[in-house]
Formats: sequence, structure tokens, C-alpha cells
Amino acid sequence: MGVNEERGQASIELVAVLPCILLVAAVVWQLVLVGHTAWLTAQAARAGARADAVGRDAEAAARSTLPGSLERGLEVDSRQVGGVRVSVRIPLLLNAWGAPVRVAAVSSLGTSE
Repeated sequence: MGVNEERGQASIELVAVLPCILLVAAVVWQLVLVGHTAWLTAQAARAGARADAVGRDAEAAARSTLPGSLERGLEVDSRQVGGVRVSVRIPLLLNAWGAPVRVAAVSSLGTSE
């Protein structure tokens, strides 16, 4: 078995493994987007709860804390017991598809009556 018979072996292996590496990277990046969206949603719920506690517009406060890309699917609900529920669509790595999954966060200031 000579050296010439194995020539190009590394290139063939790279071409075979590269799609798997790219798929794993895309899945990891999508998970990062989900985590970041959950964190931003919780922050928007806290801002909405603070605004609601002082009699201001909870939806405007929640909307002002979110980046423009997340405002499109934003839902803000004031709860009867106090607090705010904020829900947004999870952004997808490939924007060609709509995300059917939403992330929601609830926040209240815990005021006693």
C-alpha cells in the first residue's frame, strides 16, 4: 500500500463530516436564540409589571424593552391579581419559516392589598 493510494483521503473525510458539523452549529445557535429570547421576555415582563404597578401602560413598557425583531409577535396581558404576562414568538435561524413556538414570562411586584 503506497502513499499515492491514500491521496485525497482527508479531503473526502472533510466533505463527509462538514454537513454534520454545520448542522450541529445551527442547532446550537438556535438554542442560543431561544435562551436569549426567554431572557428578553422576562425582562419585558418585569418592565410591564413595574409600569402596571404605577398606573402606566404595561404594553408600551414591555414593547420598549424588546428589540424590534421580537415586537412583531408580542402579546401582553395584564393579570387580574396583578402583574403582567408577556409572550413572544421565538425567532428562527432561518427566517423563511414562521415559528409556531412562543416563549412567555409572568412578572408581578408582589404587592399586598
